[in-house]
Amino acid sequence: MTSPLKSIQSPHELRKLSRSELPALAQELRQYILNSVSSTGGHLSSNLGTVELTVALHYVFNTPDDRLIWDVGHQSYAHKILTGRQDQMAGLRQLGGISGFPKRSESDYDAFGTAHSSTSISAAAGMAYAAQLKHEKRIAVAIIGDSAMTGGMAFEAMNHAGTNRTLPLVVVLNDNDMSISPAVGALNRYLARLISSPFYEATKNGVGNVLSILPPLKEFAKRLETQAKGMLVPANIFEEFGFNYIGPIDGHDLDSLVPTLENIKRMSLEGDGPQFLHVVTKKGKGYPQAEEDPILYHGPGKFDPLVGIKKSAPASKPTFTQVFGQWLCDKAAADERLIGITPAMCEGSGMGNFQRQFPTRYHDVGIAEQHAVTFAGGLACEGLKPVVAIYSTFLQRGYDQLIHDIALQDLPVVFAIDRAGLVGADGATHAGSFDIAYMRCIPNLLVMTPSDENEMRLLLNTAYHSQHPSAVRYPRGSGTGVQITDSLEPVPLGKAVIRRHSSLENAKKIAVLAFGTLLQQCIATSESLDLTLVDMRFVKPLDEELLKELALTHRGFVTIEDGVIAGGAGSAVQEFFNRENIQVNLLQLGLPDAFIDHGDVALLMAQCGLDQSGIEKAIRRHFIA
Repeated sequence: MTSPLKSIQSPHELRKLSRSELPALAQELRQYILNSVSSTGGHLSSNLGTVELTVALHYVFNTPDDRLIWDVGHQSYAHKILTGRQDQMAGLRQLGGISGFPKRSESDYDAFGTAHSSTSISAAAGMAYAAQLKHEKRIAVAIIGDSAMTGGMAFEAMNHAGTNRTLPLVVVLNDNDMSISPAVGALNRYLARLISSPFYEATKNGVGNVLSILPPLKEFAKRLETQAKGMLVPANIFEEFGFNYIGPIDGHDLDSLVPTLENIKRMSLEGDGPQFLHVVTKKGKGYPQAEEDPILYHGPGKFDPLVGIKKSAPASKPTFTQVFGQWLCDKAAADERLIGITPAMCEGSGMGNFQRQFPTRYHDVGIAEQHAVTFAGGLACEGLKPVVAIYSTFLQRGYDQLIHDIALQDLPVVFAIDRAGLVGADGATHAGSFDIAYMRCIPNLLVMTPSDENEMRLLLNTAYHSQHPSAVRYPRGSGTGVQITDSLEPVPLGKAVIRRHSSLENAKKIAVLAFGTLLQQCIATSESLDLTLVDMRFVKPLDEELLKELALTHRGFVTIEDGVIAGGAGSAVQEFFNRENIQVNLLQLGLPDAFIDHGDVALLMAQCGLDQSGIEKAIRRHFIA
């Protein structure tokens, strides 16, 4: 039996297949994704759930002329395979390999780079408007998940796009009742009611038959549809935004998907305005283990697909995320004012135990970072102690709120910032490269950089006891395995700790000022070169008294951080010395002025000169050579 998948190097070959051949292609494609991801690691459940939808979209629409924008983008593996990257899947998310998300520089079929949520409708609307202005007959299609629809940007885009009654825009809502974690909020309940309404579904099916059988009576059918819906249920929210709503339909049924998309394509090209297709899919479809536990199989590492992921024993060294989760529970038990907030990342931020132990004090606000930040501000105004657990790159989406709603009012909100620094396989879109630079310029905001797991707990205590907004940033993964105190007491604010004193004479001494976990990379170098090593702990406020003292006895300084050099912690030190008119020889080490691509973290850090060898070479070159 011939393999339909092997014959497809682009959607042009796909569109040569007959409709009857598509189910076999989808089955083979699903198996290919399972085999591929199990050997490389990557996003699995979401991609298994969008196989038929991807096949149907490329079969019906004239890609790449018609634009497909995937939101969030971690469900685009089938799209990559069907658009000429089948042979590159072995290098998925690895250094030098293809990205785990759509990337414009990678393929003409990747119409827009995605990886963060709720952006697709805005981008697609822009492309659709451009097509109108340029008099081009093409359609922009945004494929967005139900949890991504909780992001306010999606509704801002629909509010704008719906005003153009001829816009060639299609929004496909991929409703699997989940993103990474189960979907939450009123919108999710609303979608569930739509799906569960037999009268509404029957009405839609009936109108669809009219449209397909009697095209000349399309206008009559549309009026019939509107009247029928009005008799059964109120006009739904998407139609109030100016979209023609169709669905829900089974997102795994190609016999429903293809003709429905063909009708939508025809209506869009005929100027019938923005279209909204609601499809229902199952995350992990076709692989029983992933269907049963889609969270476990959301982003697995390598595993045997015949066996599934083995639940391994807990690692000997807890991750920083786990240390945060334990601290959160301990602190909540000691202080009933503590409120935990996450923008849809309960498991990723280590809040599972907190949710179970303190359900009334746990808030998952959905993919709505702006709301998460300002919601925390409202709680703080009333004397509560909000802790916002958020990824470094996700806080970027709430930056205005961080400045205007929190810092400007000097509200005591704690930001526990996970995924600081490079994150590896997810690449530039998720790398926490900028948080030090974008936070330290904000008045009133305290910024802390723990060097290990125990320091992290101590600095979380310090942040919590502060009467100002504060941020504690920490990386993904495990630390050094140091013993962790159970203390809930703070450390002195803005005070660094000297970990090693140089034994050289003053004229030869060099001090390394380490901000964060890269201190561990400096220990051996400080021994071999006889350097003073300082765990700075705080980016803001700096330990200015210590810096003045060290400037009297050291001929040079090295700052090191896992964030960008531009505007980072090293810049803060340089600004202080300039302000105090202290002349020093300062070497700043950190991430370069570039977006760092995906790959193994250790390899990426070595490329940036931030491994032990690179750090020592840089110091020798600057001060000794």
